[in-house]
Amino acid sequence: MEEECLVQVEENKQVIFRGFVEGTPKETDLQVVVGKKIELKAPPKGSGAFLVKNLYLSCDPYMRGRMRDFHDSYLPPFLPGQPLQGFGVSKVVDSDNPNFKPGDFISGITGWEEYSLIRTTELSRKIKPNDIPLSYHVGLLGMPGFTAYAGFYEVCSPKKGESVLVSAASGAVGQLVGQLAKLHGCYVVGSCGSSQKVDLLRNKLGFDEAFNYKEEPDLGAALKRYFPQGIDIYFDNVGGDMLDAALVNMKIHGRIAVCGMVSEKNLSDPQGIRNVYNLITKRIRMQGFLQSDYIHLFPRFLEHVISYYKQGKIVYIEDMNEGLESAPSAFVGLFLGENVGKQVIRVAPE
Repeated sequence: MEEECLVQVEENKQVIFRGFVEGTPKETDLQVVVGKKIELKAPPKGSGAFLVKNLYLSCDPYMRGRMRDFHDSYLPPFLPGQPLQGFGVSKVVDSDNPNFKPGDFISGITGWEEYSLIRTTELSRKIKPNDIPLSYHVGLLGMPGFTAYAGFYEVCSPKKGESVLVSAASGAVGQLVGQLAKLHGCYVVGSCGSSQKVDLLRNKLGFDEAFNYKEEPDLGAALKRYFPQGIDIYFDNVGGDMLDAALVNMKIHGRIAVCGMVSEKNLSDPQGIRNVYNLITKRIRMQGFLQSDYIHLFPRFLEHVISYYKQGKIVYIEDMNEGLESAPSAFVGLFLGENVGKQVIRVAPE
């Protein structure tokens, strides 16, 4: 009885999903609240659960798909009135799981809140603090980085000397795709949405060329300018008009990895593409994929990318927002092109 009295109790700030969304998400679709007080103690023995303090949360475009009342997808929708869920880096506070002990740092799916009780541990992975920032485990060394790695090497089947187009090239996935392509000996062009991002792509991330798609009245002509001989590989993060323009400019036997559709503001009323006939005439392979299809390659990915990072062969750009209060604007900013690099929310100091 005396021990129970010593259990620490804390308020638990949360980011609540208010209801299903049509069109582009708005800040008012999310609400920051102080939830019920939470005991900083894991459930009784036999649960296998553990309690974590969240340190970093990842803002990812795929989360938009979970904001609609649609159940025929690879992930279920968010529950209105409940905290959002996503990838995060956390520290174990108390545990009934022998694999995760208090003080351990982990990455995996967690709640958008200060403290989360983790009951499903399949996606939780212990990480060792070293000379790589902990936050990189939701970016460079997390789902976005692995998406870039698996998509480029496994879906795009690159060869040295090929020409590569990357859209949303300064984002969480695109920035690594471009650098991996350069390391592979490819010619790489990135599209993005501001002159600041063009400068980053050319001067910090090492792309051969970059352009602001908002300044191009004719995307097909822009791609012809940068790829006069055609595109071998298009790593597509946006869909829409850029995908249509790329289809016209692909080489014979080109490959398109369809990673994201961030241009689709309203997933309930998707827009079509017009130039699909090129798939036949140019014998293009266009393939959608999920990083989870290639999870057996994750150890190899970590080994390669950590090595590249420590050798200074790749860099990674984060856009860090401070505090849970900033979460709604940080998330919505993804769909307005406001983030520069991987969008992360710092919930608490390490």
